[in-house]
Amino acid sequence: MADSDELSLDMLFDWLERMPVPEGYKVEIVEGAIYMSPQRDTHWEIIADIFEQLRAKYPRQRIKSDVRIDYPGHLNGLASDVVVLKEGAVKNHKGRWQYEDVEFIAEVISKDTAQNDYGPKKDAYALAGVPVYLIVDPYKGKCLLFTDPKDGGYRCGPALKFGDPIDLTGTVVGLTLATDEFPRD
Repeated sequence: MADSDELSLDMLFDWLERMPVPEGYKVEIVEGAIYMSPQRDTHWEIIADIFEQLRAKYPRQRIKSDVRIDYPGHLNGLASDVVVLKEGAVKNHKGRWQYEDVEFIAEVISKDTAQNDYGPKKDAYALAGVPVYLIVDPYKGKCLLFTDPKDGGYRCGPALKFGDPIDLTGTVVGLTLATDEFPRD
């Protein structure tokens, strides 16, 4: 990312921190546009379920939720629903985690911002080389798994229904996620 993008992104977030953002809202900057979405109970239940399953392998300190990480592309300051960091990941000189240390992301879509998860955020994660990206859609009761980032794109597996296991054993994650308790909206 160019320095001018970092400064502009930092300025936008600095401005947002001074705004009266309603409690219970998540704020992200995707391709320079500011998005605020309410956190729903269903959304949180799925995030918590994924977090608990990841804890079977990862220490709590390597799993993050709603923490800003800046990604390649134009002004992408994203606060992903679930992030797993590589072992030994350290914050940069600005006190933020670095996209180069991300090995797994799960996004639980919200109706109003779903296009970001399926579009520009997926593109930013692929460009960053995030090895595994999972989209969970509680409206359709389905998950999409993206792996093997190459040339700014991902290989996409078949859609999985809630109730189907998500086999990540052949990826850096190295475990299977159960989806049978994921609630639907």
